[in-house]
Amino acid sequence: MKIIFFEVNDYERIELKNFLDNIKEGTEIEFYEKKLSLDNVDKIKDAEIISVFINSEINKEIIDKLPNLKFIATRSTGYDHIDTEYAKIKNIKIANVPSYGAHTVAEFSFALILALSRRVVESYQSLRDGTGFDISSFRGFDLSGKTLGVIGTGKIGKNVIKIAKGFNMNVLANDLYPDLEFANTNDFKYVSFEELLISSDIITLHVPYTKENYHLINKDNIGKIKKGGYIINTARGELIDTEVLIKALVNKDLGGAALDVLEAERYLKDEWEILKDWSMHLENIKLLLEDRMLIDLHKAIVTPHIAFYTKEAELEILKTTTNNIKAFIENKMINILSL
Repeated sequence: MKIIFFEVNDYERIELKNFLDNIKEGTEIEFYEKKLSLDNVDKIKDAEIISVFINSEINKEIIDKLPNLKFIATRSTGYDHIDTEYAKIKNIKIANVPSYGAHTVAEFSFALILALSRRVVESYQSLRDGTGFDISSFRGFDLSGKTLGVIGTGKIGKNVIKIAKGFNMNVLANDLYPDLEFANTNDFKYVSFEELLISSDIITLHVPYTKENYHLINKDNIGKIKKGGYIINTARGELIDTEVLIKALVNKDLGGAALDVLEAERYLKDEWEILKDWSMHLENIKLLLEDRMLIDLHKAIVTPHIAFYTKEAELEILKTTTNNIKAFIENKMINILSL
């Protein structure tokens, strides 16, 4: 049995080795710092189990080059970087990390909210640029009394709501499966998606990415958001139409946006090589350029997908992933995607 891990740093390598210390005898384990791609897939043709993060795109071409592949353990909750339909055809099982860092991501979401409301990034950069202690351009606003719209009330969304209540915020929520008992206990109400957009001062996204909610925020509904409203996204970049968001920020329809995820983020690390690759789909190049525009926009705060990235959450991810792998080897199967 050969297990290959991709996108692994030195710290993760040590922890993974510890978690896999009692793995089945005779199992070979290899680690790669880079993502799995066509550049290195030929080196692992005998792999039976692979573990990847979201930057490794496991498509038909990759899968066809791995004839012995039986199991994919993604170290993420989302799995849109994997061609799940083709994996099913090839009888390859996929497991994810269904939940982790519920407090971690919620805390970071509020870090972004506070950064926007108190102009933290702009004022810091101004000071670094040598403009002194002139505060005239950095007046912010209080969160107390404002309305926070929370889209998605899973574990992360619920923790966001609890934090919001600590700031004395009003909360509206939208979810396909409302938790009315939680709403009653925490003094907020579920409303329609449209009402949430219309009534919220700040909107924060906490839903997984699916085909059904691709561009959940789009040209048909972004105009319903309050003039000068704010959007926070620590979920998935594909939930927001980037082009539409840029226009709303440039036209001052929105007061600002704070994003930890982008539509083309998987390409940003290798953007120069991608721009030289004329075989790349033009739509992906367009998304890459739009992401760059967002990063440079005065009213946007962009962080490199770090909402989950704490020691505690990372350990939780690694432990769940290794448990998924051990269970597969022992034919017990946990956290398998139902496709």
